[in-house]
Amino acid sequence: MATVSEVVGNAGLVSNAIGAITAHIRMNELGPGDRLPSEGALSKELSVSRTVVREAFRSLAAMRLIDLRVGKRAMVAQLDHGAMSLMIEHGIDTAQINVQQIYDVRRTIEVRTATLAALRRSNDEARAILEHAEAMRTNFDAAERVMESDLAFHLEIARASKNPIFAMIVGAFQGVSRQTWPIGWRSRSSDNERHAMNDLHVAIAEAIVAGDPQAASQLMAQHFDESVKALLAAGVA
Repeated sequence: MATVSEVVGNAGLVSNAIGAITAHIRMNELGPGDRLPSEGALSKELSVSRTVVREAFRSLAAMRLIDLRVGKRAMVAQLDHGAMSLMIEHGIDTAQINVQQIYDVRRTIEVRTATLAALRRSNDEARAILEHAEAMRTNFDAAERVMESDLAFHLEIARASKNPIFAMIVGAFQGVSRQTWPIGWRSRSSDNERHAMNDLHVAIAEAIVAGDPQAASQLMAQHFDESVKALLAAGVA
């Protein structure tokens, strides 16, 4: 059985190996899909065991910074929102952050993404945003399909902002949104209110299609204010 000092010492070696591997990626200007040195090569270079290198690789894979595949060399990963999503959901589950705080951040960010999307979106992106909004109307009687179109709508706007960090953040919130969306949908007092929510999404999309950043941002702010009101009415803190 390992002693406490051995466990702590091994953790320190793994931490150092993580730093060395990320430095290697940076110094060699590696990009998504580029291969990293083998466990054996890194073990020799860093003067640590293969076990330490393996644990460092596992930690980096958990953070979605590298991809590990059986029988193949580790590769630099394409950035995604996975690690951030886990952190946010952990924060909710452990009561370190709450839903209202998340919506406050989302409102700030998504008012900005709507503004930028109106200015920067391609024709294909504008078409996709409008299609997602219209699908919310079309599938009104299937709440789960409305939710999926809603989530896709917000993510497409973030992508159309042409800032990949916004897309990562908006994507990271989708796990929590899947939990709160049905609550907000049910808390609206009538089908008229639900139709109004869908209509507001279409109005946002039309402002983006028209290239009107002021209208897009104002409508997005209205959407989040109404969403927070619905969650509060349902008792979601």
